[in-house]
Amino acid sequence: MQAETVIPILPCRELDDILPFYSALGFEQTYRQDRPNPYAALRRGGIELHFGGIPGFDPAESLGSVILAVPDTRALYESFAAGLRADFGKVPVSGIPRMTRPRKKQGMQTGFTVVDPGGNWIRITHKGDPGDDPKAKESRLTRAVKAASRQADSHGDVNAGILVLENGLTRHADAPASERLPALVYLAELRIRTGDRDRAAALLAEVAALDLSDADRAAVADDLAVAAELEADLSQPDS
Repeated sequence: MQAETVIPILPCRELDDILPFYSALGFEQTYRQDRPNPYAALRRGGIELHFGGIPGFDPAESLGSVILAVPDTRALYESFAAGLRADFGKVPVSGIPRMTRPRKKQGMQTGFTVVDPGGNWIRITHKGDPGDDPKAKESRLTRAVKAASRQADSHGDVNAGILVLENGLTRHADAPASERLPALVYLAELRIRTGDRDRAAALLAEVAALDLSDADRAAVADDLAVAAELEADLSQPDS
């Protein structure tokens, strides 16, 4: 017996807004029609997404949202990021479209979000991830980063995420550099998302000035890589 298949149909203003972006993510176009109603079907492995063009549609007002459960969120993110860099020169972190980075979120599964050119939220989660372990020992700043990620990346409330991080960094100013660094890097990313490039640059300068041992640098290698990418974004006119 064939298993059931569910394929969402998401809105966009024009098909040509959507198709180059998803091509960069590794999707192939399996169908397209322009009349009488614009419609396209895309596939990447076992993921199928369909889109309908709506004249006059405003991506900023889109309520489209899809959850994708995948075995390895990090691997999928790296593949998406490589395609975006190859086709567009960078991974967009602000505006529409944009892509967040994989993070643990308070009370939620590990994952990241793609907001496509139609304003649709493609929420990628780790299949089988039960979320937080209530017995796990975490620093207060680590918990702050996860709480901020839930607000900014999952709920789309960037200002709430910024407030959580700023409060956490202020309250725990004596935390080790290796704990402060992930919070500072994420705060810089959120500042870029709001268009506040000056504050983002100041935060990245603070990151660069942190006194880190070799062991610390190994522990926060991913965050240091993100900081380097954010600095590269800031060096471009339209990051």
